[in-house]
Amino acid sequence: MTTETHIWKLLEDVSDPEIPVLSILDLGVLKKVQVQEDGKVQVTITPTYSGCPAMNTIAADIRLKLLAEGFKDVVVNLQLSPAWTTDWLSEDGRRKLEEYGIAPPVEPDGDIHALFGRDTVVRCPVCQSENTKLVSQFGSTSCKAHYQCNACLEPFDYFKCLK
Repeated sequence: MTTETHIWKLLEDVSDPEIPVLSILDLGVLKKVQVQEDGKVQVTITPTYSGCPAMNTIAADIRLKLLAEGFKDVVVNLQLSPAWTTDWLSEDGRRKLEEYGIAPPVEPDGDIHALFGRDTVVRCPVCQSENTKLVSQFGSTSCKAHYQCNACLEPFDYFKCLK
């Protein structure tokens, strides 16, 4: 009999299509796995943003992974509540983001502007300088803002903090 733990392990290989160095476990979007007595597998995921276009791809990748492993009946459910937060991002995921060239979320100091990157000290993932500036609230995806380092002049994405 397949255990839920075994399926969680299998799903470590499913990556976020927008940030392929992160697994859905690193992101914290994989919320629940249930194996029923008849062998049906139900997986529950939560989007990082409502309307996130990557969720359809993630759901398809989960289905394909489990079908390839011999599971015949796989259902992927989308759960919107509770809403995803950057608190669900694993420490390993934060490290992988920075190594990939994306600044990980910075905890806000209580100021609403900090939630969206304004007035937030964001460290450059290239040279580690904190002398950076916000270029645009919108980066390559809606969950990221665009920054530039004033020290090394490299542009980079910042994964916005969501609470």
